[in-house]
Amino acid sequence: MEASGSVDKAKSMFLSAWNNVKYSWVLRTKTYFKRSSPVFLLGKCYHFKYEESDSSPDSSDSGSVTNEDGFGNVEDFRKDFISRIWLTYRKEFPQLEGSTWTTDCSWGCTLRTGQMLLAQALLVHFIGRDWLWPNALDLYRPEAEFWLQKLAPTELSYDLNTQNTTSSGYQATKKDEDQKQTAFHHRKIISWFSDHPTAHFGIHQLIKLGKNSGKVAGDWYSPTVVSHLLRKAKENSTEPELQGISIYVAQDCTIYRNDVYDQQNNSDCDKSVLILVPVRLGCERTNTEYLEFLKGILSLEYCVGIIGGRPKQSYYFVGFQDDSLIYMDPHYCQSFVDVSIKDFPLKVKSPSVLAPLSCS
Repeated sequence: MEASGSVDKAKSMFLSAWNNVKYSWVLRTKTYFKRSSPVFLLGKCYHFKYEESDSSPDSSDSGSVTNEDGFGNVEDFRKDFISRIWLTYRKEFPQLEGSTWTTDCSWGCTLRTGQMLLAQALLVHFIGRDWLWPNALDLYRPEAEFWLQKLAPTELSYDLNTQNTTSSGYQATKKDEDQKQTAFHHRKIISWFSDHPTAHFGIHQLIKLGKNSGKVAGDWYSPTVVSHLLRKAKENSTEPELQGISIYVAQDCTIYRNDVYDQQNNSDCDKSVLILVPVRLGCERTNTEYLEFLKGILSLEYCVGIIGGRPKQSYYFVGFQDDSLIYMDPHYCQSFVDVSIKDFPLKVKSPSVLAPLSCS
């Protein structure tokens, strides 16, 4: 038995080392957008062709655009996209309970996409959908070729202190305080997903809860299993600020209105309810009959995204342009970040890719 345990430990350590190397190298691909078609990102619409035109959206054919207030330019879209929380494979975090794993490379992608979806829901709940990360454009510069038709060079800058200035000292002070509170909530939300046993929605907690579903570290987790793990993690949380949110997982692709209302009103105050609907839209590939439905979901004001993709390869889908989806990719290995450190680093790389909507 001891020899067998030693072999398993050695095998796990070898796989960890190999995957850390494999997923630490990424082939950078260029992402292209069309100027002539609207882009939807988690319920917001951006139509770039109006950026260099004085004409209004109402004077031209806007295609599938339905939100008249949703038009924005290239910089608005970039700031919005980069403001989403991107969670990926990690290495060198504290050892997962009951295993020798110190990384989730090669097997934790669905856990990561589930975390990203929940993180977006928490951002909307605590900060609001219109919030933009002030440092977004300071940490990211776009590729030279962003368009199928190239844009003119644009200087990208965003200074928090110069936005919406007011002449009233009181208003300025209140705004500064609001910005501090927002920054505090932003970091706190990220800390809830840290790779540490005490984190409410960290991978250690999800793996621990997964044992009841017959899952262990190193297994691949389906979107359905991840949905229930997130629900259980929320139910087990003792964080006071999380008591105002509830997670509902639909059974057999059916949402029961009374059950949702019960979760919303089962306490002294109304709760926000995150509704997760596990559903398979095809076998090896997505059934084309669902394509317009997927686009409709991603166009909704309170949509927090879709997780899934190819078998055993999960992505976090956040928007679309024409028949291509915009997603955030968790298949990149980064080092463990200790969120207990004051002002822990918030790095931004380039997580976006356009994928044909016909892909599963």
